[in-house]
Amino acid sequence: MELKTKALSVHLLTASGAVWAMLAMLAAVNEHWSVMFGWLVVALFVDGLDGPLARRYDVKTNAPLFDGVLLDLIIDYLTYVFVPAYALFKHPDLLPGWTGWIAIIIITFTSAMYFADTRMKTKDYSFAGFPSCWNMVVLVLFAIKPGFWTTLIVVAVLAVTMFTPIKFVHPTRTQRWRNVTLPIATGWIIFAGWAAFDKFHPDSWAHYGLILTSTYLLLAGAAQQLIYGRDG
Repeated sequence: MELKTKALSVHLLTASGAVWAMLAMLAAVNEHWSVMFGWLVVALFVDGLDGPLARRYDVKTNAPLFDGVLLDLIIDYLTYVFVPAYALFKHPDLLPGWTGWIAIIIITFTSAMYFADTRMKTKDYSFAGFPSCWNMVVLVLFAIKPGFWTTLIVVAVLAVTMFTPIKFVHPTRTQRWRNVTLPIATGWIIFAGWAAFDKFHPDSWAHYGLILTSTYLLLAGAAQQLIYGRDG
Protein backbone atom coordinates (compact mmCIF):
# COMPACT_ATOMS: atom_id res chain seq x y z
CA MET A 1 0.00 0.00 0.00
CA GLU A 2 1.37 3.42 -0.96
CA LEU A 3 2.26 5.87 1.77
CA LYS A 4 -0.35 8.38 0.54
CA THR A 5 -3.04 5.71 0.66
CA LYS A 6 -2.05 4.77 4.20
CA ALA A 7 -2.16 8.41 5.25
CA LEU A 8 -5.61 8.85 3.72
CA SER A 9 -6.76 5.69 5.50
CA VAL A 10 -5.84 7.31 8.82
CA HIS A 11 -8.20 10.20 8.05
CA LEU A 12 -10.92 7.69 7.21
CA LEU A 13 -10.29 5.91 10.51
CA THR A 14 -10.63 9.20 12.38
CA ALA A 15 -13.83 10.06 10.50
CA SER A 16 -15.35 6.72 11.52
CA GLY A 17 -15.70 8.28 14.96
CA ALA A 18 -18.70 10.22 13.63
CA VAL A 19 -20.41 6.91 12.93
CA TRP A 20 -19.68 5.61 16.44
CA ALA A 21 -20.97 8.89 17.86
CA MET A 22 -24.24 8.60 15.94
CA LEU A 23 -24.72 4.98 17.01
CA ALA A 24 -24.03 5.98 20.62
CA MET A 25 -26.50 8.87 20.38
CA LEU A 26 -29.24 6.62 18.99
CA ALA A 27 -28.66 4.19 21.85
CA ALA A 28 -28.79 7.07 24.37
CA VAL A 29 -32.09 8.34 22.98
CA ASN A 30 -33.53 4.89 23.63
CA GLU A 31 -31.81 4.73 27.06
CA HIS A 32 -29.76 1.71 26.06
CA TRP A 33 -26.87 2.84 28.22
CA SER A 34 -24.67 -0.22 27.89
CA VAL A 35 -24.90 -0.08 24.11
CA MET A 36 -24.19 3.64 24.13
CA PHE A 37 -21.05 3.27 26.19
CA GLY A 38 -20.02 0.29 24.10
CA TRP A 39 -19.91 2.53 21.04
CA LEU A 40 -18.16 5.30 22.98
CA VAL A 41 -15.49 2.82 24.08
CA VAL A 42 -15.01 1.87 20.42
CA ALA A 43 -14.65 5.57 19.59
CA LEU A 44 -12.14 6.00 22.44
CA PHE A 45 -10.09 3.08 21.13
CA VAL A 46 -10.07 4.57 17.62
CA ASP A 47 -9.06 7.97 19.04
CA GLY A 48 -6.12 6.38 20.82
CA LEU A 49 -5.04 4.60 17.64
CA ASP A 50 -5.37 7.27 14.96
CA GLY A 51 -2.95 9.76 16.53
CA PRO A 52 0.12 7.48 16.49
CA LEU A 53 -0.81 6.33 12.97
CA ALA A 54 -1.16 9.94 11.81
CA ARG A 55 2.35 10.71 13.03
CA ARG A 56 3.74 7.49 11.62
CA TYR A 57 2.41 8.14 8.11
CA ASP A 58 2.84 11.95 8.33
CA VAL A 59 -0.69 12.78 7.22
CA LYS A 60 0.09 16.50 6.95
CA THR A 61 2.53 15.74 4.14
CA ASN A 62 0.99 12.65 2.56
CA ALA A 63 -2.74 13.49 2.84
CA PRO A 64 -2.81 17.31 3.08
CA LEU A 65 -6.28 17.80 1.56
CA PHE A 66 -7.84 16.91 4.90
CA ASP A 67 -7.06 18.66 8.18
CA GLY A 68 -6.55 15.79 10.61
CA VAL A 69 -6.40 18.05 13.67
CA LEU A 70 -9.72 19.72 12.85
CA LEU A 71 -11.33 16.39 12.00
CA ASP A 72 -10.14 14.92 15.29
CA LEU A 73 -11.51 17.88 17.28
CA ILE A 74 -14.93 17.54 15.62
CA ILE A 75 -15.11 13.84 16.42
CA ASP A 76 -13.80 14.35 19.94
CA TYR A 77 -16.45 16.96 20.71
CA LEU A 78 -19.16 14.54 19.63
CA THR A 79 -17.84 11.49 21.47
CA TYR A 80 -16.16 13.12 24.47
CA VAL A 81 -18.68 15.87 25.16
CA PHE A 82 -21.99 15.97 23.31
CA VAL A 83 -23.20 12.38 23.62
CA PRO A 84 -22.04 11.92 27.26
CA ALA A 85 -23.63 15.24 28.28
CA TYR A 86 -26.92 14.15 26.77
CA ALA A 87 -26.70 10.79 28.56
CA LEU A 88 -26.04 12.50 31.89
CA PHE A 89 -29.06 14.73 31.32
CA LYS A 90 -31.27 11.85 30.16
CA HIS A 91 -30.49 9.35 32.93
CA PRO A 92 -33.40 9.39 35.39
CA ASP A 93 -31.37 8.79 38.55
CA LEU A 94 -28.24 10.97 38.27
CA LEU A 95 -29.25 14.60 37.77
CA PRO A 96 -32.99 15.14 38.17
CA GLY A 97 -34.76 18.36 37.24
CA TRP A 98 -32.77 21.61 37.18
CA THR A 99 -29.47 19.90 38.01
CA GLY A 100 -29.45 18.14 34.65
CA TRP A 101 -29.93 21.43 32.81
CA ILE A 102 -27.07 23.03 34.71
CA ALA A 103 -24.77 20.12 33.96
CA ILE A 104 -25.34 20.04 30.19
CA ILE A 105 -24.95 23.82 29.92
CA ILE A 106 -21.69 23.73 31.88
CA ILE A 107 -20.29 20.73 30.00
CA THR A 108 -21.13 21.79 26.45
CA PHE A 109 -20.22 25.47 26.82
CA THR A 110 -16.93 25.11 28.70
CA SER A 111 -15.82 22.21 26.50
CA ALA A 112 -16.43 24.23 23.32
CA MET A 113 -14.19 26.97 24.70
CA TYR A 114 -11.56 24.47 25.83
CA PHE A 115 -11.38 22.78 22.44
CA ALA A 116 -10.62 26.17 20.88
CA ASP A 117 -8.00 27.10 23.51
CA THR A 118 -4.55 27.33 21.93
CA ARG A 119 -2.95 26.66 25.34
CA MET A 120 -4.49 23.23 25.83
CA LYS A 121 -1.22 21.32 25.26
CA THR A 122 1.95 21.66 27.35
CA LYS A 123 5.56 21.22 26.24
CA ASP A 124 5.56 17.56 27.25
CA TYR A 125 2.32 16.92 25.30
CA SER A 126 0.21 16.72 28.42
CA PHE A 127 -3.04 18.67 28.67
CA ALA A 128 -3.23 22.01 30.45
CA GLY A 129 -6.47 21.63 32.36
CA PHE A 130 -9.00 18.82 32.34
CA PRO A 131 -9.20 17.68 28.67
CA SER A 132 -13.00 17.45 28.45
CA CYS A 133 -13.02 13.66 28.72
CA TRP A 134 -16.66 13.65 29.79
CA ASN A 135 -17.21 10.26 28.16
CA MET A 136 -14.92 8.75 30.80
CA VAL A 137 -16.36 10.80 33.66
CA VAL A 138 -19.98 10.04 32.80
CA LEU A 139 -19.28 6.33 32.44
CA VAL A 140 -17.80 6.25 35.95
CA LEU A 141 -20.79 8.20 37.27
CA PHE A 142 -23.13 5.68 35.65
CA ALA A 143 -21.19 2.89 37.34
CA ILE A 144 -20.98 4.20 40.90
CA LYS A 145 -24.17 6.34 40.87
CA PRO A 146 -23.32 8.97 43.49
CA GLY A 147 -25.90 11.42 44.78
CA PHE A 148 -26.90 14.28 42.51
CA TRP A 149 -25.02 16.85 44.60
CA THR A 150 -21.82 14.85 44.28
CA THR A 151 -22.37 14.47 40.54
CA LEU A 152 -23.01 18.19 40.12
CA ILE A 153 -19.93 19.11 42.17
CA VAL A 154 -17.76 16.75 40.09
CA VAL A 155 -19.02 18.37 36.88
CA ALA A 156 -18.45 21.89 38.21
CA VAL A 157 -14.96 21.20 39.57
CA LEU A 158 -13.74 19.48 36.40
CA ALA A 159 -15.19 22.29 34.26
CA VAL A 160 -13.27 24.86 36.30
CA THR A 161 -10.02 22.89 36.06
CA MET A 162 -10.20 23.06 32.25
CA PHE A 163 -9.02 26.66 32.53
CA THR A 164 -6.28 26.16 35.10
CA PRO A 165 -2.59 25.23 34.57
CA ILE A 166 -3.12 21.84 36.23
CA LYS A 167 -1.63 19.09 34.07
CA PHE A 168 -3.47 15.97 32.90
CA VAL A 169 -1.46 13.26 31.17
CA HIS A 170 -2.04 12.21 27.57
CA PRO A 171 -1.93 8.38 27.69
CA THR A 172 0.07 7.97 24.46
CA ARG A 173 1.98 11.26 24.07
CA THR A 174 3.14 12.16 27.59
CA GLN A 175 6.46 10.32 27.76
CA ARG A 176 7.03 10.56 31.51
CA TRP A 177 5.51 7.49 33.22
CA ARG A 178 4.10 6.31 29.88
CA ASN A 179 5.13 2.73 30.67
CA VAL A 180 2.65 2.98 33.57
CA THR A 181 0.07 5.35 32.09
CA LEU A 182 -0.52 3.44 28.86
CA PRO A 183 -1.30 0.08 30.53
CA ILE A 184 -3.55 1.83 33.06
CA ALA A 185 -5.41 3.65 30.27
CA THR A 186 -5.80 0.31 28.48
CA GLY A 187 -7.07 -1.17 31.72
CA TRP A 188 -9.60 1.64 32.01
CA ILE A 189 -10.97 0.77 28.56
CA ILE A 190 -11.23 -2.91 29.58
CA PHE A 191 -13.01 -2.08 32.84
CA ALA A 192 -15.31 0.35 31.02
CA GLY A 193 -16.31 -2.31 28.50
CA TRP A 194 -16.79 -4.80 31.33
CA ALA A 195 -19.00 -2.39 33.31
CA ALA A 196 -21.09 -1.64 30.24
CA PHE A 197 -21.42 -5.34 29.44
CA ASP A 198 -22.65 -5.92 33.03
CA LYS A 199 -25.17 -3.10 32.49
CA PHE A 200 -23.55 -1.20 35.38
CA HIS A 201 -24.62 -3.75 37.96
CA PRO A 202 -23.74 -2.35 41.41
CA ASP A 203 -21.87 -5.51 42.43
CA SER A 204 -19.65 -5.62 39.34
CA TRP A 205 -15.93 -5.82 40.12
CA ALA A 206 -15.34 -3.62 37.09
CA HIS A 207 -16.36 -0.61 39.14
CA TYR A 208 -13.35 -0.99 41.45
CA GLY A 209 -11.07 -1.13 38.45
CA LEU A 210 -12.69 1.98 37.00
CA ILE A 211 -12.24 3.92 40.24
CA LEU A 212 -8.55 2.96 40.57
CA THR A 213 -7.61 3.63 36.95
CA SER A 214 -9.64 6.84 36.81
CA THR A 215 -7.94 8.14 39.95
CA TYR A 216 -4.51 7.59 38.42
CA LEU A 217 -5.46 9.22 35.10
CA LEU A 218 -6.94 12.24 36.89
CA LEU A 219 -4.02 12.79 39.27
CA ALA A 220 -0.90 11.59 37.42
CA GLY A 221 -0.37 14.89 35.60
CA ALA A 222 -0.73 16.96 38.76
CA ALA A 223 1.67 14.59 40.54
CA GLN A 224 4.26 15.05 37.78
CA GLN A 225 3.77 18.81 38.02
CA LEU A 226 4.41 18.78 41.76
CA ILE A 227 7.51 16.60 41.42
CA TYR A 228 9.11 17.99 38.28
CA GLY A 229 7.53 21.43 37.90
CA ARG A 230 5.17 22.70 35.20
CA ASP A 231 7.80 22.68 32.48
CA GLY A 232 9.62 19.61 33.73
